[in-house]
Amino acid sequence: MCPGSVDAAPAAGKSVCVMDAAGPLGHALVDRLLRRGYTVHAATYGLGGDDGGAEAAALRKQYLPRGAGDAYGHRLKVFRADPFDYHAIADAVRGCAGVFCMFNTPDDQAQCDELTVEEEEVRAAHNVLEACAQTDAMERVVFTSSVTAVVWTGDADKEDGHLAVDERCWSDLAFCRKFKLWHALAKTLSEKTAWALAMDRGVDMVAINAGLLTAPGLTAAHPYLKGAPDMYAAGVLTTVDVDFLADAHVAAYECPTAYGRYLCFNNAVCRPEDAVKLAQMLSPAAPRSPPSDELKVIPQRIQNKKLNKLMLEFASGVYGKLD
Repeated sequence: MCPGSVDAAPAAGKSVCVMDAAGPLGHALVDRLLRRGYTVHAATYGLGGDDGGAEAAALRKQYLPRGAGDAYGHRLKVFRADPFDYHAIADAVRGCAGVFCMFNTPDDQAQCDELTVEEEEVRAAHNVLEACAQTDAMERVVFTSSVTAVVWTGDADKEDGHLAVDERCWSDLAFCRKFKLWHALAKTLSEKTAWALAMDRGVDMVAINAGLLTAPGLTAAHPYLKGAPDMYAAGVLTTVDVDFLADAHVAAYECPTAYGRYLCFNNAVCRPEDAVKLAQMLSPAAPRSPPSDELKVIPQRIQNKKLNKLMLEFASGVYGKLD
């Protein structure tokens, strides 16, 4: 049984904010948090009106758990957020004990350029962390980053490229710019910005560095996948489903032992059949073909042992004693 499926009630009347709540992860988190007893501020960048508008009312229906009726309605509040509007973000997080901060990057590589990433994600990270620092009730921020902020170290083509990759690694900014890896650049810069603000303002923050989210609508044009053959060859191409990712976020917020960064994935694409399965998922209409003879089994270089330990602690309720 996944921890997020349990209707536990550790919330004790606490309010938390999910921002941006519009994507698959946002929806999954709102569902879990409502079921666990929290009052949820669902903040959406694309929302045009305020909490009382018709658009907000429609979103409320989307966010409420299926079959719940009005049982959770009184604990769900919808807010407008804007990465460039500090005051809108501050309104959304006001009174909250926790914030789940994520940025839904464009689904197409053509829409993801250097200007976009530096102007939007970095500014949003700065505004969210600053707003959290000014919120007296704030206990912890869970910041959603990406595996792409970890794996592009520039070592993939070196003879010592077999060295393990874990949450201590950071993608090299110059390398990302050289090869126009804008998604990796965005996630690295925004996460570094968030960490700098968190440490300077004394905000308790935990980062979840997620693999490629395999949600409906995913295509080969997703900017995460730029350089995918190189990630595969280096043994660091990973995916994660939305349920596992949402559970990891809840664990990172509720576990008192959670700290630092956590690599989050539940599938490492290291075998030819794994690569073919991912390709079929990205392009379901394409003709199916057997694995290419050019593909070979790649040793997995990326590890998420730290997250696995956290999830065990979360499931058992025993913290700091599991080795």
